[in-house]
Amino acid sequence: MCVACHESLAVAQSPEAFSERSYIRTLIAQGETRQQIEHNLVVQYGPSVLALPPAHGFNLLVYVLPPVLLALGIATLLITIPKWRRRARRAALEPLAAGPPLSAVDANRLDEDLSRHP
Repeated sequence: MCVACHESLAVAQSPEAFSERSYIRTLIAQGETRQQIEHNLVVQYGPSVLALPPAHGFNLLVYVLPPVLLALGIATLLITIPKWRRRARRAALEPLAAGPPLSAVDANRLDEDLSRHP
């Protein structure tokens, strides 16, 4: 990250961004590894240059919470989906509940209505 404008170093156009990119090119030309370059950037510009919260204290939640929530979501689905499917199968196999019997008047009216429609 550009420490001056807080944009991605790839798109930042500030003088500080040009300086950071030049410094990175120098470190690459010296044959340093990615970890060494990141360490040198932190020494030169501070930890905000990496755009990553430090992995300790309250910021540790940024790294721990998403995988934990994903695992809980998957576990919840693995438990609830089979229950829903069993309940749906049981409901499909149960006969429809019969309502109260029709009175003679209602039965006659139903028969008349049904006879009008072939």
